[in-house]
Amino acid sequence: KVACDSGAIVGVEALIRWRHPERGVVLPGEFIGVLEDTGLILPVGAWVIRAACEQIAAWDRLGLPPLRLAVNLSARQFRHLYLASMIEDSLRQNGIEPNRLEIELTESLLMEDNEATRSMLESFRRLGVRLAIDDFGTGHSSLSYIRRFAIDTLKIDRSFVQSLPDNEEDTAICSAVIALGRNMKMCVVAEGVETAEQAQVLRELGCDEVQGYWISRPMPGADFAGWFVNYNRARTARKRS
Repeated sequence: KVACDSGAIVGVEALIRWRHPERGVVLPGEFIGVLEDTGLILPVGAWVIRAACEQIAAWDRLGLPPLRLAVNLSARQFRHLYLASMIEDSLRQNGIEPNRLEIELTESLLMEDNEATRSMLESFRRLGVRLAIDDFGTGHSSLSYIRRFAIDTLKIDRSFVQSLPDNEEDTAICSAVIALGRNMKMCVVAEGVETAEQAQVLRELGCDEVQGYWISRPMPGADFAGWFVNYNRARTARKRS
């Protein structure tokens, strides 16, 4: 994630890929549904959180700045009784401050305003982790949950970003989401940014952060530190020129 005002890298999002011995790299769209149906999403999801915390701790030891780490949760993970304690253990074991972890949830999950949902979100709040709504604008139309659950971040779905700057309707939607976020003192992140033109429009609209192929394609954690150094060198060179 890049800050629109400074161009600095401020965060990362943990993604999962399956390296199949015969098929090669398999994208999550092909196997997450199977994990959900079989219940394997629980141990795999726990591994993702632990591995992500271990990775960001490794970057800290290399001297990288304290980046914010985003992790997506599925509905089945979210309902797991010991989720909050598992997250707390992962953070503590790796020496990560809770406010550096951002849990990304879907709108539809937050619309399930029941005791279990409220209890889990309150557990997250007490722990001190950040909460983000992923793919904002593609789910339910009610906005009351934003106020009720004290959301930290809104993520503009890539479907509204990909046609910028030419599509007036999508530009208006992005502008409205950014204004909503700013008025409610939330960070607004645009997903799926692939061109400098898209990034420029979002910057002019007041978006806080962007992520997408314009910055980098997904990469193994082990490659990130070197990429980060090269990115900052190029950024410094641009400022001097």
